[in-house]
Amino acid sequence: ELSASFVASMLLRLAVAAALFVSAEGLLGSVARATAPAAACSRADLAMRVFDWKTRGSEAPALEGLDLGSLSKSPGSAHRAARKGRGISAGQGATCGFGTRGQKSRSGHSTRPGFEGGQIPLYRRLPKFVGRPTGPGHTKTEYEIIKVSALNQLDDGAEVDYAALLAARAVSKSKRKLNKVVGAADKLTVKNLKVRAHAFTSSARAEIEALGGSCIELSPTTGEPVAA
Repeated sequence: ELSASFVASMLLRLAVAAALFVSAEGLLGSVARATAPAAACSRADLAMRVFDWKTRGSEAPALEGLDLGSLSKSPGSAHRAARKGRGISAGQGATCGFGTRGQKSRSGHSTRPGFEGGQIPLYRRLPKFVGRPTGPGHTKTEYEIIKVSALNQLDDGAEVDYAALLAARAVSKSKRKLNKVVGAADKLTVKNLKVRAHAFTSSARAEIEALGGSCIELSPTTGEPVAA
């Protein structure tokens, strides 16, 4: 014969199993009911969700023809520049977003280019090579100076460049590749010269052109005449 405790435990297990079955059936039914409307969404609903925003007078592009050419800004995404220094009530008034103290809060540039806070900067840490300086102060263009008085040793109507002046011994040899014609105390007397150089000062150009000559500016990289 079965004991009373065994029968009671079996009945309890059956009741728990029935309760779990009923709760699982209800949960599956609620999930099915929740997913059914989502699956039934049409393409019109999708288009409404994508483009249902304020267009401010312009119609949104069609979803089928959307490409890079039909994209536009979202309304409210573009803002005008903030007006700083116009009072503390504006939000950017007193310090204009630069903080209260320190080097970076002062007017003007805080540090020069290449400054690394006091440590040895990169252009000083790199190895150095003869003839190839680095760092600030070594980026200016250096020219071999040709005075207009040196042009007086050539004939009228001649075509003048540095090689012609060197052949006439009007100038000496130079290690610089670029030439610049500048004014001088002695005035130019030769007429109708065609001077070829990489740069001209305004006074030298005016003096050459006043005597019927022309100034042909050369490219510093190719050496060919630069189009005016």
